Amino acid sequence: MKLFIRTERSIKEFIRSYPIVSIIVMINIILWFLMSFDFGKSIFVWGVGHNASVHLFDQYWRLVTPVFLHLDLTHMVFNSFALVLFGPALERMVGKTKFVIFYLLTGIIGEIGTYIIAPTSNTTHLGASGAIYGLFGVYLFMVFLRKHLISRTDAQIVGTIFAIGLVMTFIDSGINKAAHIFGFIGGFAIAPLILNNLRRFHGRYR
Repeated sequence: MKLFIRTERSIKEFIRSYPIVSIIVMINIILWFLMSFDFGKSIFVWGVGHNASVHLFDQYWRLVTPVFLHLDLTHMVFNSFALVLFGPALERMVGKTKFVIFYLLTGIIGEIGTYIIAPTSNTTHLGASGAIYGLFGVYLFMVFLRKHLISRTDAQIVGTIFAIGLVMTFIDSGINKAAHIFGFIGGFAIAPLILNNLRRFHGRYR
């Protein structure tokens, strides 16, 4: 089974097959759209990651809300596309409940990592990349420790894209490196819990 090749014939079929991935993408789009208007600027002010506000004013929601906010159209489309590419297989494999918990946890772990590195920083940060790198973490866990769950071709795809992403993480000064690294670590660490007793058979998962 090719994990990362989409065969759905319509958006409606994709939404029906992968409701959690679809809902997250819709949230990304709606919040970005609202933030593009003057009245939506308050969403950014209220929800953007800001370590100093967490440290000084106990605004702990800022460890969650940045996972669903994006700076511009390119940022939102890139992260949403990555989720559409890598999210459906995991949602199908582990189920809706485990997938949404995994996505939120890895995104939050990425934000916590950002906070730990610089708890008094005034720099703002936002984006779903911590959760996206959490997906890389779980797939690379399969590559190394659950080989029966992933084909060699899919393992090569994951490895190649992760390697490119890792290089870009350290080349691009605008990327939240801590979110990427901690999100990946979180995904790798949580993987054995959500993949417990999972096995592949006849191209389907249970």
